[in-house]
Amino acid sequence: MRVVSLVPSLTEAIAVSVPGALVAATDWCAHPADLDVIRVGGTKNPKVDRILALAPDLVVANEEENRAPDLAALRAAGAEVLVTEVRDVPQAFRELARVLDACGARARPRWLDEAEAAWTALPSPAHRTTAVVPIWRRPWMVLGRDTFAGDVLARLGVDHLYAGHDDRYPKVPLEELRVAGAGLVVLPDEPYRFSPDDGPEAFPGLPCALVSGRHLTWYGPSLAEAPRVLAGALRAALR
Repeated sequence: MRVVSLVPSLTEAIAVSVPGALVAATDWCAHPADLDVIRVGGTKNPKVDRILALAPDLVVANEEENRAPDLAALRAAGAEVLVTEVRDVPQAFRELARVLDACGARARPRWLDEAEAAWTALPSPAHRTTAVVPIWRRPWMVLGRDTFAGDVLARLGVDHLYAGHDDRYPKVPLEELRVAGAGLVVLPDEPYRFSPDDGPEAFPGLPCALVSGRHLTWYGPSLAEAPRVLAGALRAALR
């Protein structure tokens, strides 16, 4: 089995679960740290010709992270493309199992069982808070409707204020975000790399939780520790 992954979180899942299957991945696929495969460009601009030259048995993609024209071009050239859709935590587990099975996994990996158990055993939050969750600045963009990250936060007691927006990632002026009535601002370090010196200063008077984007937005092995890591960051911000 020769697999090309165009999704960083799925790259990690495949690499640790089906050793030897992965022959190429995007420039943004940073996990596992020792990943040594051919690079085929970005998630939004993969080098289709380079992918096809590798003669993959399967290309793994995602309906949100990858562009439809690129996937159509791969299919038109004869490549088999598996496209995932992940809008919440349960769907992430179903799609991960589907991907690993398609990649030739002989058994369900232990990390997937551990991750599902961690989220299944998660107690109902004793307290809930509202938040705005920027994912970009210049312009400011936030989580909107039907997002995996939004579901992750909801399960940890954080309801983001734009969950009912028509767009999944709406552009919202900073002035509006500041007065939206949030009790918390959640600032992940990807896709925009918010940091202690870049992000919190835009929201004076509001507690800001700087969180790992990998744990908030990736669906892969990081799901096993995500509840603990994210809950710790949220608690620290609300003290």
